[in-house]
Amino acid sequence: MTETEVAVVGAGVVGCATALALSRSGVSVLLLEAEAEPGLGASGTNSGILHIGFDSSPGELETELILRSAVLRDTVLPALGVPVLRCGAVLRPHSKAERPAITALAANAERLGVEVRHRPDGGLEVPGEAVTDPVAYTLALAAAAERHGAELRTGFRVAAVEPGSAGLSLESEGGERVRCGAAVNCAGLYADEVARLAGDESFEVYPRKGEFLVFDPQEPLERILLPVPSKRTKGVLVFPTLDGKVVAGPTAVDQDDKRDWSVRAEASGEILPKATAMWPPLEGAEQVGKYAGLRPAGRGVNYLIEPSQACPRLVNAAAIRSTGLSASLGIAERVRQMVGRLGVPLDAMRELEPGPAPVPAGPWWRRTLEHHAA
Repeated sequence: MTETEVAVVGAGVVGCATALALSRSGVSVLLLEAEAEPGLGASGTNSGILHIGFDSSPGELETELILRSAVLRDTVLPALGVPVLRCGAVLRPHSKAERPAITALAANAERLGVEVRHRPDGGLEVPGEAVTDPVAYTLALAAAAERHGAELRTGFRVAAVEPGSAGLSLESEGGERVRCGAAVNCAGLYADEVARLAGDESFEVYPRKGEFLVFDPQEPLERILLPVPSKRTKGVLVFPTLDGKVVAGPTAVDQDDKRDWSVRAEASGEILPKATAMWPPLEGAEQVGKYAGLRPAGRGVNYLIEPSQACPRLVNAAAIRSTGLSASLGIAERVRQMVGRLGVPLDAMRELEPGPAPVPAGPWWRRTLEHHAA
C-alpha cells in the first residue's frame, strides 16, 4: 500500500500540469497513468496550437481558464524549456458572408482583452497564437512535477475507488493499492468511468474524433491559418509544426468507441478541399502522415471541474474537449485551490526548478498513432 496526500489519475497534459501545481505547493503527489508513458491519449494527438482565447465565449469557465493559462505560460514554458513557435495566426474571409462573423470575432477579442489586428483584406491577425510540441509539453510538465517531489507511476489503470474516513483508496487492475487524502480525476476519455468507480454517475464522456493530415511542403508556412469557426467546431485549420511540416485538420466525428484511433478513408476528402482553399501550396505537397485524436467531449457538459457530489474527496477535471493543451495551466491552478479547500495543506507555490526538457522519440504527430496501431 502506497500512501500519498493526493493521487492524480491520468498523466495527460491536464494531469501533469495538476501534479506540478500541487507538488510546487509542497503536496506529496502520486501521478497515476494507465499507459506506459504520459501523453499517449488526446494530449499527444491535438494540433499543438496554444490558443489565447480570442474566439472564446465570454463568461464561460473554458474561456476564463484559457485566458489565465495564456498569462501563466509566459513564465512556465521558458522555465520548462518547452519549444514554442510564436508564429501568430491569420483568419481571412473567404466570402462576403463571412465578414460579419470576423467583425464579431474582433469585437469578442476586444471584450476579452485579447490583441487582434485588422487586415486590409478584411481578415484578422492574432499575434499571440503559437505552436508547440504537445508531447514535449506534457513530458516536460511531468518531469518538472517529479523534480518537485511527485512520483509518476505508469501502467496503473484504476479499477476500484473506495471512500474511507480519511480519504480514498485506489486499486489498479494489477492489484496495486494507493491510499490518499484526495484524488483528482484527470483521466480524459475514461474520466466518467473513474468517477463511476467512486459512485459518481453524474456525467458521461464520449470521443469526438479529430483527424489530421501531415504534409512535407515545398515552401514554409509562416502563420497558423484559421477558418471562421462554427458553434460546434473551429473547423479545418492549416498550421506549421516545429519540425517544418504542415498539418491540416481536424475533422469532428462523434463516436462511441474510445479505442478507435484510426483515420477514416473519407477524412482526406473532408479536409483537403478546405485546406487547399486556405493555402494553395498544399495542392502539390507530399503527404507524409496522418493521425486521429479522440477528444474527451462531455454529453451536455463542458469543462466539469469540481469536487464530486457523490464522493467529495474526488475532484473531477473532466469533459475538457479540445482546448486542454491551451487551458491546462489554468485548470491546474483551479484544481489546486479545490484540493486546498478539501483540507490538504498547501504551501506557497515554489519557483520552478530548472531541468532538461525531455526529448520525445520521433515526431509527436506519429507517436500516438503508432502506439495505438501496435
